[in-house]
Amino acid sequence: MAPRKKSSNMVWVVKSKQPAKTTEVETEKNTSLLSDSVSKLQLSLKDQHTSSDWSNLPDELLRIISSKLEDCFDFIHARAVCSPWRSIFPFPSWLLRTSYSLPSFDRFGGFCTLEKFPVFLFRVRSPEDDDHALPSQFFVGGVGPDKSGDHMVTAPTSINVADCQIIPLGHRCRMVGYDPDSLSTGYRGVAILPLNNEEGGEFIVLIGYSHHMLALRSTEMRWMEVDNCSRADCIDIVTFRGKFYPVFTNGDVFAIDPYTLETTPLRPPQIAGCGRLNYLVPYGDDELYLVERIIVRNGVLSFANMACRVSVLDEEAGEWVVVSDLGDRVLLIGQLGNSSGNSACSAKELPEGCGVSGSSMLFINEMFHETFPYKYGVDTGSPEDDLNVWRCSRETRVTTLNKSPNKSPMVALRIERAEP
Repeated sequence: MAPRKKSSNMVWVVKSKQPAKTTEVETEKNTSLLSDSVSKLQLSLKDQHTSSDWSNLPDELLRIISSKLEDCFDFIHARAVCSPWRSIFPFPSWLLRTSYSLPSFDRFGGFCTLEKFPVFLFRVRSPEDDDHALPSQFFVGGVGPDKSGDHMVTAPTSINVADCQIIPLGHRCRMVGYDPDSLSTGYRGVAILPLNNEEGGEFIVLIGYSHHMLALRSTEMRWMEVDNCSRADCIDIVTFRGKFYPVFTNGDVFAIDPYTLETTPLRPPQIAGCGRLNYLVPYGDDELYLVERIIVRNGVLSFANMACRVSVLDEEAGEWVVVSDLGDRVLLIGQLGNSSGNSACSAKELPEGCGVSGSSMLFINEMFHETFPYKYGVDTGSPEDDLNVWRCSRETRVTTLNKSPNKSPMVALRIERAEP
């Protein structure tokens, strides 16, 4: 297969303008009533309180609709409509997780297993059915069925998806049996990309292991080292528009072409007198954000007062652009290397008053189990603090209720009004 066209080197710039907003193109389909029903079921959770009674659809029509569902996200939405739909749409365990048996990348030899699974944001509806009520409860991460099949296992608990609003956040990867948070494990990030559009076709895996970046093509099934990359420890890898983007402990960021394994450095400039932790957050295939958590050297480390800088990749111009507005985007940021990962969603999909608003960031997996949403230009009351950064907004408080990084990666959150 011929290599893809090489892209020009990326450079870092700061612009006063914000990136152009993504245009949402609505495709009209001139199809039958059946196709219209399939489209409507994907929005059923948003319209669940309308006059439509989806439970009265004939079983024959439901079975035809079931045959038209394309992926696990459609199945999850369909099963969440009502009890009769759950009996028609069996839990698609074969769709939820895809496993790959690979040669081991560590010194012990043998084989290892790569698992790819979908990630969702679940918003639990309040018993009073009031979308504006606080506190609100959310779950972010991978899921699986319980014995009855009517709930989603979020280990150590389960939730009834019929009582939830469900927003898909894409897919994540992890190495089964390896804990990326363990200091004894050299593995810190992994991602997979298809090399063609055929189902079950060729693929390539990229993994950060110790001070090395290793790649494996399915046609060869052997690990090879990626040259011209950072020698610092990799802490995370995301995919965006058909490329790998690893981030490292020293702040390095690279773009890696999956066909040629050519690396392009994307390191942002240093911030004088400060260190940083870098996070890459994709918003589907629309945008790739870089979130830099600024750490003042020789100062007292306080997560509550920590500032952030946010930038977006302008791939066409070959530039990174510093931004002060995310539009309707909400960035969800987990621990570095954690398989629940970083993702983003639109606040337009969530009701007003649920505690999550647009142009904000949530660190969903904090060390001390409590944080606040980050917004731009928050006034701390201190004239010495720069307002041109992202800081904690004290309007609401985010509490991590539990984390399950191993069996079914999931983070449970509660968002409530913060005390004055």
